[in-house]
Amino acid sequence: MFKVIRRAWRYLVFALSGRLDELSDPRVQIEQAIAEAKEQHQRLSQQAAAVIGNEREMEMKLARSMEETGKLQANARQALLLAEQTRAAGDERKALSYEDSARAFASRLVAAEAAQQESQLTYERARQFSAQARAAVENNAMALQKKIAERMRLLSQLDQAKVQEELNKAMGDLSGLTPAGETPTLDQVRDKIEKRYARALGEAELTSGSVEARMIEVERAAIDVEGAARLEAIRESLNTDRKPEIGK
Repeated sequence: MFKVIRRAWRYLVFALSGRLDELSDPRVQIEQAIAEAKEQHQRLSQQAAAVIGNEREMEMKLARSMEETGKLQANARQALLLAEQTRAAGDERKALSYEDSARAFASRLVAAEAAQQESQLTYERARQFSAQARAAVENNAMALQKKIAERMRLLSQLDQAKVQEELNKAMGDLSGLTPAGETPTLDQVRDKIEKRYARALGEAELTSGSVEARMIEVERAAIDVEGAARLEAIRESLNTDRKPEIGK
């Protein structure tokens, strides 16, 4: 039972997704894809900026560590020189004091060199990550440019498709291939007129062949014969009236 419900749910989700895809405007989908790509590039750039910033921070720490190491080494060297000078001058006590200072500088120098080495390793790793981040941003920028160019091509193709669809619809209307809607096509109007005309001809043919029609034709013929005879009588009376005038 659970499998049936899960299968029905998947089918429903798939059907709704397909319906939404059909109803979605391609232009809106293209703009959404470009906007998402731009947001992704912005997030990647921000992450890369953080990585590069970490590299710069490690670089500054390494520079300070190297500067500190150099100072400690110079101080230890200076303390030894002062110890030698004071010993040569016969001041052994002061020479020992300078040697103690030199040993303290040397101890701090060892710790500073260890910290410098660690800073050097950290900086190298940060520089590698920074290089990878820069490459990722550059590659993503190129991909984004391609998507923008693809966007222009798709929008142009979409406009061409719409024009072609309108042209196909117009040609279909002219050829009578479109389905019947609120406005009939010329072919449909022609069919209706021809059907009415043919029906009228058929009715006329039936009417002309009926008994009543033949009786009317006979009566009309008799009237025409009678009218012709009457006209002939009138013509003869006119000729009779004119003969005396001719004799005079």
